[in-house]
Amino acid sequence: MRPETRHLDLTVAGRPCPTPVDVRGQGPAALLLPALSTISARAEMHGLAEALADEYRCLVPDWPGFGERPRQRLPLDPATLHAFLDALVAALPGPYALGIAAGHAAGYLVAAAARHPGLFGRLVLVAPTWRGPLPTAMPGRRSLHGRIRRAIETPLLGDALYRLNVSPPIIARMMRAHVYADPERVTPALIRAKHAVTRQRNGRFGTAAFVTGGLDPVASREAFLALFGLGLPPVQVLRPERAPPRSGAEMDALAASGRVHTVVVPGALSAHEEHPASVAAAIRAAV
Repeated sequence: MRPETRHLDLTVAGRPCPTPVDVRGQGPAALLLPALSTISARAEMHGLAEALADEYRCLVPDWPGFGERPRQRLPLDPATLHAFLDALVAALPGPYALGIAAGHAAGYLVAAAARHPGLFGRLVLVAPTWRGPLPTAMPGRRSLHGRIRRAIETPLLGDALYRLNVSPPIIARMMRAHVYADPERVTPALIRAKHAVTRQRNGRFGTAAFVTGGLDPVASREAFLALFGLGLPPVQVLRPERAPPRSGAEMDALAASGRVHTVVVPGALSAHEEHPASVAAAIRAAV
């Protein structure tokens, strides 16, 4: 069964931010935030929402600058994404039994929970990350990252560069390298769907911001761990067994901090999409 879709007319950073939110299931509310990535869209959460739908009313929005739809031009930076979550929970005030965030959405959800005490009963972070691809691969090269972002945002040249880097073969290679653990699951149909996400109007701006670290919610591991201070609801981290080494090391550092409860699940960076039943089972087991 397809989810119902609500269309919210939010205002973020002083600009209109039309936001689709898919709704599935019955019961206490759960907010499911997709990962931020070149291929990010709320559809990646549909399997997990379906697996939880018997127990929760799952709400799944697209992030500003991402999704399988034409995208509004907004300033794409952490302040905008924090403001977006504030506007979203003002329009959909909960309370939420669950807040679930994948990948880079983790830091934003934790910060929102700190700003809105009592809004979430508990938090679930699936493969939480805080550092974008280029800062992870090339730390200490912030000036280069900025130049790359500006190049991708440039008219004509930027669109050409973007198209070269989101071709179906490159998407397939990326997904098999670190997004999915099982390369056999990266089917031609899945690649076509992910490529369609990248082809939306203004699609390159979200990718340019994310890949170059422009959407990193913090600048260091220490700052990321500091987000998990007093006053938060219980936090569960679902650590994929096949996470890439550098991202996995950050998840392990969070687990070692003693501030979260960590469970290993199958998959890689998109465990919520590749193994939704296993992720849902881990969420239920923590109750």
